[in-house]
Amino acid sequence: MSLKILISAAIPSHHPHFPEPKPNTTNTKPIKARPLRCSSGEFNGLSTPPSQMESGAQDNVGMSQFQSSSVEGEMKHNEIWRLFKEAQQNILYLNKQRLLAIEELNEANSEKQFLLGKIEQLEAEKQAGLGQDNPSIFWELLLRIDAMVLTGMINTGEASNLRKLVLDCKVSVADVFADILPKRDAELLAELRHFCSGRKKNGFHIIHICTEMEPLVSVGSLASYVTGLCHALQRKGHVVEVILPKYACMDLDGVQGLREIEAESYSYFNGQLHGNRIWTGVVSGIGVTFIQPLYYPSFFSRERVYGYSDDFERFTYFSRASLDYIVKSGKQPDVLHIHNWETAIVGPLFWDIFVKQGLEGTRILLTCHSLDSQCLEHPDKLALCGLDPARLYRPDRLQDNTKTHLVNILKGGVVYSNKFVIVSSMHSKGRIIRSSSHGLESTLAIHQDKLLVAPYGFDNSTWDPATDKFLPENYCAEDMKGKTVCKVALQQQLELSEHASAILVGCIFSDASDVFLENLKAVIRSANTRGTQFVFMETGKMPSVTRALVSFQNELKDGNVICIDSYDDALLHLIIAGSDIILCQSFHDPVLQVPLKALKYGAAPLAVTSNDIEFRHFADLQHESTKFSQFICSTFGNISLSQALEEINNHPFVWKRKIMDSMSQDFSWDAECYDIHVSAYSAIKNL
Repeated sequence: MSLKILISAAIPSHHPHFPEPKPNTTNTKPIKARPLRCSSGEFNGLSTPPSQMESGAQDNVGMSQFQSSSVEGEMKHNEIWRLFKEAQQNILYLNKQRLLAIEELNEANSEKQFLLGKIEQLEAEKQAGLGQDNPSIFWELLLRIDAMVLTGMINTGEASNLRKLVLDCKVSVADVFADILPKRDAELLAELRHFCSGRKKNGFHIIHICTEMEPLVSVGSLASYVTGLCHALQRKGHVVEVILPKYACMDLDGVQGLREIEAESYSYFNGQLHGNRIWTGVVSGIGVTFIQPLYYPSFFSRERVYGYSDDFERFTYFSRASLDYIVKSGKQPDVLHIHNWETAIVGPLFWDIFVKQGLEGTRILLTCHSLDSQCLEHPDKLALCGLDPARLYRPDRLQDNTKTHLVNILKGGVVYSNKFVIVSSMHSKGRIIRSSSHGLESTLAIHQDKLLVAPYGFDNSTWDPATDKFLPENYCAEDMKGKTVCKVALQQQLELSEHASAILVGCIFSDASDVFLENLKAVIRSANTRGTQFVFMETGKMPSVTRALVSFQNELKDGNVICIDSYDDALLHLIIAGSDIILCQSFHDPVLQVPLKALKYGAAPLAVTSNDIEFRHFADLQHESTKFSQFICSTFGNISLSQALEEINNHPFVWKRKIMDSMSQDFSWDAECYDIHVSAYSAIKNL
C-alpha cells in the first residue's frame, strides 16, 4: 500500500477534503475549560447588574462557543496526528515485509538456477549415455561388444558368451551397467567379465538385413513393417536388431548414441576385399548397424533409395557386407530375416559360403511385400559377390522361369530360405500362388510348404482411441461417448453443420488413379442428397489429385463435402475418430493402414469401386486366409455405401453392435502378424 493511501485513511472526514474518521472512545481525553473571572460590583448578590449580566451572558455564550470549537479542533488535531503515526508504523511494517519478500524471491531465483543447472547436467548425462531406458542400455551394451570384437579386444567365442550373458538377463543388465556405459571399452569389458547370471534365454535372436526402417528411411510398406514387427517382438522378450545401408539421404537425428566403430571392416566384392565404415546406434529401443562402403561411396550417397541401373550391384554389395560383418563380430543369431529381392541374395550367400563360418545354428526367413519386383540379371553377375554362377544358374535354383537366359534374385531367396512369408492382409495362400505370383507360380507351388501369409499391422501405441493424445475426448468400445465428441469437434473445425446424428464419411489416401477418383465421385453423387457429410484428405502431396478433389467440391457446390489440401497428423486422427464410415481404396493398405485404424476407432471401412457398388470381398475360406481377411469379409466386405447408410438409419442397434465388435478386435503388429512370424521362427529352428 502506498504512503498516499495510508495518509488518506488517517485524515478526519469532516474536513472538506478528507473522509469521516471513526470516533475513538478509549484513548481521547476531554480538555477542561478554564474558569472566567469578574471585576465589577454585585447586584442582588450578584457582582453585575441585570443589564450588564444580560450583556455578559451573551458574551459568555460566545466565549463558550469559542471554547467549545477550540476544544473540538484540538481533539481533531490530536486524532490526525495519532492516525498519521499509525500510518507511519504501517509503512515501516510494509517496507520490512517488502524486504523479506525480495529476499525470498532472490532465494527462489537461486533455487531455480540450481534446478536448471541440474536439468542441464541430466541432459548432458543422457547424451553421454546415462539415464537411458532399459532397451537403449541393453542395445548399447550389445553394440559395444560388437566393437570389442572388431577391434580385436576379444575373440568371437568370448563375444558370444558375453552376448548370451546380456541376452539372458536384460533387465538386471540395464540396472547394473547404466552408470558404467560411458567408461572406456577396457573398463566396461572388465565389468562384463565379472557379471554373471543363471537366467535362461527364452526368446529368439533375430537380425533383419533390410533396406528400409521407420523413421530413418521410408519409401514403401517395408519401413513400417520392419519397425512395427521389431517392436512387437521385443515387447514379447525376443532380441531384434537391424542392419541397414548408411544412406546419405537418411535422417540420423533420431539415432541415439550414434558412433563409428574404429576398426577395419572388409567385405568381398568383384574379386577384392573392400573397406567399410561401421556405425552403430539405437533407434526407438532397437539396435541398428549401418554399413558405409569406402571404395564404392556412391552406392548409397544418392537422392533416392531405389530406381538406379546398378541397384543389383548396390544391394548385393550391402548383403555380402552384412554377412561379413556378422561373422567378424561373432554374432550367432537364430534367424537372419531378409526382405524383398534387395536382400534375397543373402539366402544363397549364406548356404553356399557363410553357414560354415560359425553360423551353423542360424536359419533364413524371407519376407516379400510384392512379387512384381524380382530383379532379373545376367548369371555372370552373381560372381561379383563370390557366388558360383554355374552352380546357381539352374531351373531349380535361380534361373528365371520365363526369361531363362537370366537369373531371378527373388526366386533365389524363395529357394534358399527356410521359410518364406508374403505380407498381405487380404490374399490367401492359394490365391497368391494361382493369380498373384508374377511368373513364380511353379516355384511357389514347389515350395508351398514353407510359404506363409501374414497380414500387416498398425502401431497401437499411437493409434488407440482410448489413449490418443490428438482427440478432444478419448473413448473405447465399452464407452463410446467420446466418439460423439470427436465428431462434433471435427464438424466445428471444418465448419460443417454440427449434428451428431448426421452421418459423416471420411476418405484418406496417399495416391489416387483417375479411375478411383471417378468411382469416388459416383459414390458421392449417389449419397450426398441424403445429407451425408464427406471429408477427404490426400496425404501423398499430389497436386493433381488435390486439384481434382477441389474441382469436384466446387462442382457440387455442397457445404457437406470438404476437401483438405494439406496433410495434418492431428486432423488425420480426428477424421478417423469422428467418422462413421471410412471409404478406402482397398482393404489391402500396407502404407497408411487405414482399414485397420478405422476398425479400431469405430469407423466402418468400405472399399470403393464404381457406381456406389463397393468392392465385394468374398472370403476365401481356406485356412491360409488371414484372420483380418475373414473378419472384414464377414462384416463390411460385402456392404455398399448406400446399404451402410440405410442400415445406420434403419437398424442403428445392429450397426452399433458391428462397430463395437470391430473395435474389440486386435489387428496390431502384436497380434496375428507377430504370431505368424514367431511360428515361422520356431519352425525353422527345429529343422
